[in-house]
Amino acid sequence: MAQIRPFRSDDVDGLYDVCVKTADVGKDATGVLEDDRLWGDLFAVPYALRDPGLSWVVEAEDGRVIGYIVATDDTNAFATWFRDEWWPGRRGLYRASGEAEPTAQDRFLAYGDRQAPGDDPIVREHPAHLHIDLLPETQGQGLGRRLIDILLAELGRRGVPALHLGMNADNLSAGAFYERLGFTKLASADGSTTYGIRIPSA
Repeated sequence: MAQIRPFRSDDVDGLYDVCVKTADVGKDATGVLEDDRLWGDLFAVPYALRDPGLSWVVEAEDGRVIGYIVATDDTNAFATWFRDEWWPGRRGLYRASGEAEPTAQDRFLAYGDRQAPGDDPIVREHPAHLHIDLLPETQGQGLGRRLIDILLAELGRRGVPALHLGMNADNLSAGAFYERLGFTKLASADGSTTYGIRIPSA
């Protein structure tokens, strides 16, 4: 039986593995980018290393990490840290193509390059955000719901009023999952869907 436990420093490779294996709208994105670890360096590992107290993993019976939830309680503070401390030390590991037509890796490098604090109304109202990824073998066990509940409880204890998340608009099953948990759709850009939820104070 899989179990949920707090993130540990030796889980980092597991985060990279789960992140790439779920990055293509929940499916394996191995080989989509020139460097598979770029997924984790953008969407998983920095969150867990910056605030382990908002990071949990799903551990299989054999000890593998097969899912996780990571988050920040302050999106703008995270963006500042990512820009100033995390990304400068990671950016040089990844090569831009130099092609006139950007590759998928070029587009994700540009995403990392433009991370910065801002004055987004969604962030003002929903300062926390999360990333959650689960391998197919975890499905049907209620683990996603339990991870969200654990995170919301900790954010409530910290006095965070609301949380948001962004996802690929094509991921209809994920959208249905969030709506079942009480998330509502917020203003969204083309090709993406943003959900938010208010958090009761602990």
